[in-house]
Amino acid sequence: MQVLISSVGTRGDVQPAVALALELRKLGHELRLCVPPNFIKWVGDLGFEALPMGVEMRAPRPGTTPRTPPVLPDLIRDQFDTIEAAANGCNLIVGCGVHQYAVRSIAELHGIPCVVAAYAPVSLPCLNLTPPGIAEQPRDDETNLRLWKEAKQSWNNRSLDRVNTNRARLNLGAVEDVLDHILADHPWLAADRTLAPLPSTQSANVFQTGAWILPDSDALPPELETFLNEGEPPVYLGFGSMPVVESINRTLIDAVRAVGMRVILSRGWAELELIDEGQDCISIGDINQQLLFPRVAAVVHHGGAGTTVAAGRAGAPQITVPQFGDQFYWGRRIRNLGMGAAVPFSDLTVESLILALRYVLEPSVLERARSVSKSVDANGAAIAAQRLAESMPFVA
Repeated sequence: MQVLISSVGTRGDVQPAVALALELRKLGHELRLCVPPNFIKWVGDLGFEALPMGVEMRAPRPGTTPRTPPVLPDLIRDQFDTIEAAANGCNLIVGCGVHQYAVRSIAELHGIPCVVAAYAPVSLPCLNLTPPGIAEQPRDDETNLRLWKEAKQSWNNRSLDRVNTNRARLNLGAVEDVLDHILADHPWLAADRTLAPLPSTQSANVFQTGAWILPDSDALPPELETFLNEGEPPVYLGFGSMPVVESINRTLIDAVRAVGMRVILSRGWAELELIDEGQDCISIGDINQQLLFPRVAAVVHHGGAGTTVAAGRAGAPQITVPQFGDQFYWGRRIRNLGMGAAVPFSDLTVESLILALRYVLEPSVLERARSVSKSVDANGAAIAAQRLAESMPFVA
């Protein structure tokens, strides 16, 4: 079977796609991937055929003028053009993440099945969960229904005309709702069942595989190993691909020092730097979170799905600092599971972070985080690959 996998976004969006590709290759299938241009070499080095699609999503360096990426119509047209070209000879298309404007249309054009997988339950419309970007969960279904109607209208305002323009180029009929078209009747959910269980209103038509986790065998840098071995477990601070102001590093470090802990500061796309030469802090780049997180006292992060799952597997207490999208959902889940806290980025101060740190450093929170970690499954990509292989060509 020749499978085409489409992924757009940052590393946290692309890594699950690569994890699935590796599992499908183990089963003897051939893979072709459409990924952002900055991941082409990485995917190629893993032995996969890859086509560039979209733009490199990278935060601007501090003090520089950010490059203006192509406007949304260009990105949608690019998805249609790239996936159409890549689909020749393929038996199946898998769209990773919900921003897959072209996958279902190209599958329809070529007469082949497709699957679109979300990374969080909150991306799938239902009465039990708010749309992404909503900080708190409403208490009544009526409010939630209104929020979802507004969210779907926003999708249509941004992209319905553009999707239908591209479908018309391919002699395909118009669709009425972009999100409904992308997800169709049977979307998949690539999220852990413990950390992100399906609500009852979604369970009938959604197949939950578990999170698609890419194994990481990279060793930790020697200087980080030395730092870890020289004292008590530190607090990890990292915002990944999030565009945060450079001054946030002082807020983070001051709060951790105030509770008497050492600091590992991940530079991330915002290129955060240490505020002084104190021996209680170390700065790192991209790191093997699977190896590092079991050795830290707590993980303070932006609330992305990948980092949440990595910390959850490690049994590390978490503090999420959500800004937008599904980050608020992950913050609620960590808080509700009793394995951490959430401090919205808009409320982040030294004082608010100190309070959150004191809470998550309590032995009871560590005990709960370790207990939950035993139920976090690392086999989601293998489950998804096996399901695809067994159900072809009946996956659409």
